[in-house]
Amino acid sequence: MKNTTTWEDIVVRLKKRENYEEIKRAYEYALKEHAGMKRLSGDDFITHPIEVTRILLDLNVDDTALIAAMLHEVINNGNTTYEDLKENFGEEVAMIVNSVSKINKLELPDNDEKSIIYLRKILVGLAEDVRVLYIKLADRLHNMRTNWAINPTKQKEKASETMNVLVPIAHRLGINSIKSELEDLSLYYLKPDVYNDILEKLNNTVAQLDEYLEEMKESIIELLTDAGIKFEIKGRVKSVYSIYNKLNNGKEWNKIYDILALRVFVDTVAECYQVIGLIHSRFRPMPKRFKDYIASPKENMYQSLHTTVFGIEGKVFEIQVRTYEMDEIAEKGVASHWSYKEKGTKKIQSIMEQKLEMFRNIIEANTNESDVDFENAINSNIFADTIYTYTPKGDVVELPIGSTPIDFAYRIHSKVGDTTVGAIVNDQIVPLSYELQNDDVVNIKTNQGATPNKDWLNIAKTNQAKNKIKAYFSKKDKEGYIEKGKSILEKELRKRKLAFGEVLTSEAIDKLIKDLKLKDLDDIYLALGSLRYTASYIINLINNDKHNVEDALLERKRDLPKINYKGDILVEGQSNIMVNIAKCCMPVKGDEIIGYITKGQGISVHKKECPNIPQDSERTIDVAWNMDSNNYYYTNIYVTIKDNKDILAEVITEVGKKNSLVRSCKTIQKNDNLVYELNIRIADKDELEKICNGILKLSDVLEVNKSL
Repeated sequence: MKNTTTWEDIVVRLKKRENYEEIKRAYEYALKEHAGMKRLSGDDFITHPIEVTRILLDLNVDDTALIAAMLHEVINNGNTTYEDLKENFGEEVAMIVNSVSKINKLELPDNDEKSIIYLRKILVGLAEDVRVLYIKLADRLHNMRTNWAINPTKQKEKASETMNVLVPIAHRLGINSIKSELEDLSLYYLKPDVYNDILEKLNNTVAQLDEYLEEMKESIIELLTDAGIKFEIKGRVKSVYSIYNKLNNGKEWNKIYDILALRVFVDTVAECYQVIGLIHSRFRPMPKRFKDYIASPKENMYQSLHTTVFGIEGKVFEIQVRTYEMDEIAEKGVASHWSYKEKGTKKIQSIMEQKLEMFRNIIEANTNESDVDFENAINSNIFADTIYTYTPKGDVVELPIGSTPIDFAYRIHSKVGDTTVGAIVNDQIVPLSYELQNDDVVNIKTNQGATPNKDWLNIAKTNQAKNKIKAYFSKKDKEGYIEKGKSILEKELRKRKLAFGEVLTSEAIDKLIKDLKLKDLDDIYLALGSLRYTASYIINLINNDKHNVEDALLERKRDLPKINYKGDILVEGQSNIMVNIAKCCMPVKGDEIIGYITKGQGISVHKKECPNIPQDSERTIDVAWNMDSNNYYYTNIYVTIKDNKDILAEVITEVGKKNSLVRSCKTIQKNDNLVYELNIRIADKDELEKICNGILKLSDVLEVNKSL
């Protein structure tokens, strides 16, 4: 059964807007552009921009966003150009529509992690105005509501793209109402059996659940009314996706404590705490389930008090208490306040712009990084608790807790960061390592001749600042290696009594670029300066005397000194040869290791005792850990549990206490015991030992081994 929105359905609400006539004109323009067009659902095409506009009306966006929403398809599905829109509706509307049009042409080519990150990067990069993302999210929400109209393969593709790309953006912008529905719709198409199973379980008990909710509501209403508090209260049963997420993370159905939820709305922050106190005085709170997001807001400015209590009939209820304004931000996002909050509007806009900029910085800096690097960046920048600091002019700068003046400087601009020489916070001179606090006013002092210090990498909190510092030194190092490489080549040519210009002709350079798969002459010098290749090898290659790099290493390995470089592993005579950590034994920093020269795959690094390495082979080579490297490694540990008890949560918590994390877990039945095979991320062997010792202290753990 179709249930489409018409212009008449929303016109009463639109007439309350200051720019109603302009919104109406946009509707009439879109109606003309989409005349005769149909959607796959069979509806007139104009119903789509009307639905998108209605969704955005619920979010309280400004009039410009509503005009752009009504027009958002006229470029891709009409005969309108950017210039036409600019002439008819102004540059701001034209820019927003043009950005949405570009975004709507993008598709996720596959479900690969790099494709997902790339699409997020492009999408957020195109959204110079946050309202572009609001329109895109509303556009996708309506399309997902009518996803049944496209073929099953496309249904899954759109659902996957929605879950991986758009849901995280909705979360980041704090638009819970859209995020929650997109999650449910995506799950419905990606895992229909799971979705329907959860829905069936809920429906089988929905009457009973509603009865519990009503009884609990009445109890709280009586409690708060007697206290003279003005309030509203709503009840809900948890969304299908939220339940699925908990089940997928190992929760049992009867241990999901917040299927029943109540939300209380009051006028002031003080009343929020008063309500929680009254509820706790009557209903026993569940230990460790109280969360204060008012004192410590989430990264998307979400604020609320959460508690879980044992209510009527002994049932467990999650209760959230917040002000009306907090609820509007939680459901609709901060940007929904632009039109209505004159006081503080500039501050909110500034914060939203910084959120977008932070998102861009994280994605751009990590597109080609490892999963570990990307995960670290997300955890320390996107999901970290935040503080709000200020420039001397009063501009807001949002930073993760623990940030320093270095982070503040690089958040302002790369040039400011690179030339920082000092900081004044609240009119007091502070060291660059000073930990900034909420509401600090920060004045960064710069000097045009100043440059970054490598010690700043230990001071900076944000990946944005660290990446900018690394980029500066990487550029400096690269320039040094290029000069060094050119000098090495010139020295070798003089030694052979050869003229530089006669040997390094344009034809010879082209040949080197092609054979070595390099970009240009500077890249050749860089390879020489970083000792990836020797000058003799380059000259011989020009003269068609090409040797395999690995074979050359075999011939020379015992005659060359050990060198230090930036990778994880030090290899005799070669700094940038391909090095792989062997998956069979997964050595970590601190283990005794040995290298094996493979055919065409560089050096494979194993533990010395690894049975896969023939110890007397001529292809083995001495390698060592680069102790200056700060990378993480993944390895397996095996935790044996007595009596088949399930203490996975305690084990994972113990790993987390050591600042490590569990990437995956497999449960193995071994004789009469349960064994957890954990793949964990660690810094070195010492950290691994601490983790193993900590797990071993748990009461139901029999042993912890590094092999099965």
